[in-house]
Amino acid sequence: MKLIALIFTALILTGCTSDNGTTLQNENAFISGNGISLFLEKEDRKSAPKISGPTLDSKFLTLESNRVTVINVWASWCAPCRAEAPVLQDFSIMYPQVQFAGILTRDSISSAKAFYENFNLTYPTFIDDSILVGFRGSLIPNAIPTTLIIDKDGKVAVRISGEVTVAGMKKMLEKVLADA
Repeated sequence: MKLIALIFTALILTGCTSDNGTTLQNENAFISGNGISLFLEKEDRKSAPKISGPTLDSKFLTLESNRVTVINVWASWCAPCRAEAPVLQDFSIMYPQVQFAGILTRDSISSAKAFYENFNLTYPTFIDDSILVGFRGSLIPNAIPTTLIIDKDGKVAVRISGEVTVAGMKKMLEKVLADA
């Protein structure tokens, strides 16, 4: 099963791109800075998987439910990931009511730890990228980086494919928080 999850993850995460990989007909898509943002209306959202597993700091964590959550899929070798790291860190501080977490993919733990320390990231990062398979049937992470925003009902509301921008992230996060 783990091998299938890894193969699936490798297929959906093919490198630093901004391909929107759309499959839904009722989506509201627009370009925001460097990333393509997809916002789904409440009736079109699908459930996100339970996000749980080992983290970069050697802990086991399960994210809380009933909270708006931002998930960022990243790798230390990815230039857009390096560019967006300070933005995401700032947002994690500006929005304490929102839960932030990363999912490391296609990277070594030592490189990821150096990245994490270099950018002074304070939110947790999961090191088991098989978590990404759980997004199948919803807005799947389709690039490195991808940022997902999960609403308080545990449904995927937003996918930002590619590097997040301050304006784009703020707009999408505020839309999801307004839904609550």
